[in-house]
Amino acid sequence: MKRTLLKSKLHRVRITDCSISYIGSIGIDEELMEAADIIPYEKVLVADINNGNRLETYAIPTPRGSGKITILGAAGRLVEEDDMVIIMSFASYSSDEAANHKPKVIFVDDENRQVPGK
Repeated sequence: MKRTLLKSKLHRVRITDCSISYIGSIGIDEELMEAADIIPYEKVLVADINNGNRLETYAIPTPRGSGKITILGAAGRLVEEDDMVIIMSFASYSSDEAANHKPKVIFVDDENRQVPGK
């Protein structure tokens, strides 16, 4: 049996830009994607701390070290610039793998730069 568990999350990142006319996705600073083990086009769940909205989309990289977290496409109706969000990725694990699994949790400062865990 496989179990779906939280693989990683970017905790309390700030949305830096929104473009409703884009075809869809969330742009994430490439450095943060690597830290959270999220690859381009991977499905992610986004939870907006400001308004409680949740949405599923896929991740695409924004320039490394830019701190840019960009909501693209229709999701721009649910999440606004300057909102704080949690971006989560999930994976399937065997029961043995799940027993010892610990998700990666990436914390950031006010400019979406990685900081040590809390």
